[in-house]
Amino acid sequence: MDSVMHFEVVFDNKDRAKKFYQKTFGWQFMDIPGMDEYTMITTAPSDDHGMSKEPGKINGGMMAKDKDANHPLLVITVDSIDATLKKVEAEGGKTVMPKVKTGDFGFYARFKDSEGNVMGLWQAVVK
Repeated sequence: MDSVMHFEVVFDNKDRAKKFYQKTFGWQFMDIPGMDEYTMITTAPSDDHGMSKEPGKINGGMMAKDKDANHPLLVITVDSIDATLKKVEAEGGKTVMPKVKTGDFGFYARFKDSEGNVMGLWQAVVK
């Protein structure tokens, strides 16, 4: 069974959004070199890859709104994005962002489900 491993919040104004979540929830932020419009969000103690060390807690990210991401997203970890996107399409969903490499960490894609919800997919790099 694939599980939710990450969330993403979208913003119109990055500084305003960071201030809101920091002041309201105490979240911490880390900008990613080379990804100007993406910021990691830490909600719990994390490992070197930004993954929560505490069971049941997840960290996330922030990005600028775009046509396919204009609301928060859940990100589901899968063994194979390619295989999962084939299942998505077979079940009436649609790929809205094809698989892209994300640094040395893994791969990311987005899909729209049968009800119009946009979700993310994450495939970690196997070392």
